[in-house]
Amino acid sequence: MSHTVHLGHAAHEGATGGPPVTAGPPTRRSRLLGVDAARGVALFGMIAVHSLYESDAAGRPSWSFTIFQGRAAALFAVLTGVGIAFLTGRRRVRLTAGSGPVAALVVRALLIGTIGLALGYTDASLASVILPSYAMMFLLAIPLVFLPTWLIAFAFLAVAAGVPALRQILLPQLPEPTYQNPEFAHLVNDAGALLTELAVTGEYPAIAWLAYLCAGLVIGRLTLTRLRVILSLLLTGVTLAVAASVASWVLLNRYDGLRQIWSTQPKSGLTSAETTAFLTFGGDGSTPTSTWWWLAVDAPHTTTPPALVGTTGSAIAMLAVILLAARVARPVPRRMIRVLLIPLAAAGSMTLTLYTAHIMFINSHLDTFAPMTGYLVQVLAVLLLGTAWSATAGRGPLEGLAMVLSRGARRLATRRAGPYPSRLSSHWEEAPRAGRDSTDLQPIK
Repeated sequence: MSHTVHLGHAAHEGATGGPPVTAGPPTRRSRLLGVDAARGVALFGMIAVHSLYESDAAGRPSWSFTIFQGRAAALFAVLTGVGIAFLTGRRRVRLTAGSGPVAALVVRALLIGTIGLALGYTDASLASVILPSYAMMFLLAIPLVFLPTWLIAFAFLAVAAGVPALRQILLPQLPEPTYQNPEFAHLVNDAGALLTELAVTGEYPAIAWLAYLCAGLVIGRLTLTRLRVILSLLLTGVTLAVAASVASWVLLNRYDGLRQIWSTQPKSGLTSAETTAFLTFGGDGSTPTSTWWWLAVDAPHTTTPPALVGTTGSAIAMLAVILLAARVARPVPRRMIRVLLIPLAAAGSMTLTLYTAHIMFINSHLDTFAPMTGYLVQVLAVLLLGTAWSATAGRGPLEGLAMVLSRGARRLATRRAGPYPSRLSSHWEEAPRAGRDSTDLQPIK
């Protein structure tokens, strides 16, 4: 099954409706340019996963699968956490000032979920629409905005290590996921089953993907304009990615984890060929529960501790590299880099719109291209459309709708709750006025 990831556009604190690189002081522009460009990279990674082959003629993982599968999704999810941090003033939300942020996040979750269910007619074998799961993630992330940053960092570790173990216990007791793209009918006919799949058993289990949002929230609260912070992020990301891969290899090869997996293979529900493919290409959100050693596997979309930590690390490192590139000051290389980053950032600033268009395109009669040709056509279209739209209209249409609805909900909730003399209140009002909102959604897998 093809894997997708979707997320959305982050609320930006420094633009005025045009391209994210045209407003605010240089350091702020570089931060916004870098975050949006990272979203653009994730978007193109998602399109590659959906459009290109998973394996080559010899049955080995293709280059696009090796680079993007799992990692593009993680990058989107981490950047969603960054967007939520921007939306909430880049600091802890006080309980007395929480009605506005909560209302905005709830409305965004409802809009994202509605768009996701509207895409339920599409073929899940081409792309699993993550938006309904994404909506669930937004709702589950609401309590996180009230926590101090150090506790959110601890929550990342707890979720990455503990939730896979919890799921290993729960999965045998819960219904098998359908792996279909959910529709409104599923919500009406059996809401409990749908919510269980979105939160626990599905391809994008929201309770486990909270690890990505926790990491993004921590990053979004940092001062991303400081070189020392960016370099620390790069070191942290590389360390997490390497440590997860090494730990998985040691557990599977030095401590006989692979032998245990193969010895329990008859009880796993997989054939020998399927087990080999699973260990190479990954899964659809879960691993077999025949042995706890499956949790040592580091493969795409297996939702194991090494997979969650490793893909979080790669996402952090990628964001840091792009933030560094956006800071280059020498005129010649700076101009060359901006030629690349500005179109990426334009596409990244409207990923909810472009992701939705991508899903509709690959499910339409218009997609008659060979895989590589179709991928290049979509990349070119996304770059041209994103750049033109950002330069003229600013926000993407779905991002604009999300901004209008969430801003209205925030103001209504704040008016009903009454004014509170909180430092956060001013920052909360500041971000939406300064530019695009921070949690517009995006896609991927």
